[in-house]
Amino acid sequence: MIGKLLRWAITLAIIALLIVFARTVDWSAAWIAMRGASIPLLLLAFAANTASVLLRVVRWWMFLRPAGAPSLAMAMKAGIAGVGLNNVLLANGGEAARVVFASSASGVPAATVLATIALERMFDIVGFIVMVVAATLLFPLPPEMEGYRIPAMLVLALVLGGLSLLVYKTRGMTPESLAERPVEVTPPVGVVAKVKSFFKWFGASMGALTNGPRFVWALALSLLAWVGQVATFALAAKAAGVDVPLEASLAGLLAVNLGLVLRATPGNVGFFQVAYALTVAQFGVARDPAIAISLLIQTLQVVPITIVGVALAPEFLFKKRRTAS
Repeated sequence: MIGKLLRWAITLAIIALLIVFARTVDWSAAWIAMRGASIPLLLLAFAANTASVLLRVVRWWMFLRPAGAPSLAMAMKAGIAGVGLNNVLLANGGEAARVVFASSASGVPAATVLATIALERMFDIVGFIVMVVAATLLFPLPPEMEGYRIPAMLVLALVLGGLSLLVYKTRGMTPESLAERPVEVTPPVGVVAKVKSFFKWFGASMGALTNGPRFVWALALSLLAWVGQVATFALAAKAAGVDVPLEASLAGLLAVNLGLVLRATPGNVGFFQVAYALTVAQFGVARDPAIAISLLIQTLQVVPITIVGVALAPEFLFKKRRTAS
């Protein structure tokens, strides 16, 4: 109860700060910049963002397939539905929906699906950390971001070391071993027993889905997905007719994602604009054009995928009902 009240208090405080910031923006100038944006460049930015989303879904499917869900079409639908719901729910609620959707559509245990999502999200973080390290080494960034270089390197070394250890410790396990696990004769009774059983299966699933080649491909897809996001930011700025250096677009992407570990508002609306505008301002980009660019970026990222994702969600809900009946 206290945690829920604290979360609501933080959310309300963030919304209040967003309102204060919004009062300093010349929204008419921002709207003019948006209205004059280049349609061809916006389409290219949309294509780059769509490719980034699809690469992430394929990365998830790489872990789903050996878990017993070989359908790429199902993974695409469930993945896009989850991303779409993330944009209308707080705290990445779409990820929980993704577990339900994939499990009900494929028959794979929820604990195993959760393990595939955990691995997929882990590689998204690894790709982001690699990008942070590369950005601080290759581009002139604000001093605040330069300070992330050493911590990012240490975290990257720890994560890669942990993944390597996981591969080594589970080298004898295969996805087929999940099917061969003995079924509990007596189902667990009580909340504690059920939670313990769930995470026991979760751990076994993580181990069974782990191997070197799969990890290499997952990392490659992660890096390509993040490159797609950089392209989305840069192309949206060009579409708005604003001169934003590549390093400014990269810094804006890093700032937005570093500050939005947990979604405070659905789709990160408002918070995204603050983080982006304050970051690119350090590269000489005026606030009003920066707000226009951030609105373009978020429109490209949120609106299409949300419409498609929310439209796909009922298919899995109805499928679950039919299976239950």
